[in-house]
Amino acid sequence: MRNTKGQELSERTPWIYDVKTKEKLATTHQVCPPNSQVELTQANLMTIVALLRGNCGLSKCISIYMVAMATGDLLVMIINVMVYYIFSYHFPHSFLSHTPVCKFILHQTAVNLDLAVWFTVSFTFDRFVIICYQTFKTKYCTERTAVLVITMFSILIFIKNIPMFFAYESEQMINKLFWGCRANLAFVSSPFGAAYIWFHSIWRVWLPFTLIVLFNSLTVRRVLVASRARRRLRGHSSENQSDSEMENRRKSIILLFTISGSFILFWLTDNVSLLTTRLSNTTYYRGDRTAPAYIATETGAMMKLLNSCINTFIYAATQRKFREELKKALKCPWTLIEGLFKNEAKPI
Repeated sequence: MRNTKGQELSERTPWIYDVKTKEKLATTHQVCPPNSQVELTQANLMTIVALLRGNCGLSKCISIYMVAMATGDLLVMIINVMVYYIFSYHFPHSFLSHTPVCKFILHQTAVNLDLAVWFTVSFTFDRFVIICYQTFKTKYCTERTAVLVITMFSILIFIKNIPMFFAYESEQMINKLFWGCRANLAFVSSPFGAAYIWFHSIWRVWLPFTLIVLFNSLTVRRVLVASRARRRLRGHSSENQSDSEMENRRKSIILLFTISGSFILFWLTDNVSLLTTRLSNTTYYRGDRTAPAYIATETGAMMKLLNSCINTFIYAATQRKFREELKKALKCPWTLIEGLFKNEAKPI
């Protein structure tokens, strides 16, 4: 009876992972093969390198937020996808299945997703301040503030997910070693566990969505009002003249909306599925892999993870100097190899 209740609770709880669900791991493995995950991980790594070089034509403040987002996405690809899904699928009896290691991996999967979400919210708020509050931006939109915000969120998210260690227990003991992880029924059914589950859902899903939509709506409103006022001030005689301030603002808005918009679109299926399953008290997986609720939930989980590899393409599509730095990063290994061959070809 304990196992049945624990399984039901783990199915109803969005942040409880069933680490023995081979069907789910196999589905992810088929949709996102390992070689694709390696390539996407390399793309995030190259993004970090290109941004750290500081030649992308971006301010130091925005570069810090973009490096933080790329780092969060890189951690999601490495821990959540490669370690949790791929390695656990191919090596089910490795040290990754030891209960302490398993708990740590599950804790990190929650931390990484939270970091990716709240780094995006921080970036959105920074753009909102710099566009809508000209007087406050000189104090807030600085390199020091960006580092402080990123550090603060990282520490808070790590502390916030500490209860994840108590949300799981070992499945069995073999040769005096604890193996596997399963939902701890005592924790999940306790008042604290129930409150933490709801807090976790609000923290990762509804609060970030609300803030991103709110900040973007206010930003759009501010931009429209400022654009109309600027056109009136410039007059008809200078309509054809270039406006560097409006051009920079336009580029900033395009970058902001593409990042925020892709985040909302890629997380929307997962959030709607979570809302419907929790309000109707239905379990999204009962063994029928053709059930619409199960398909929606698995699709949402896949799209949520894919969001961690899309920002590189957004930067390349919207930022000309970033494309140039990315090309340099791609050419760098071949340039080094070419230099080595030239040095060897020189006569002594």
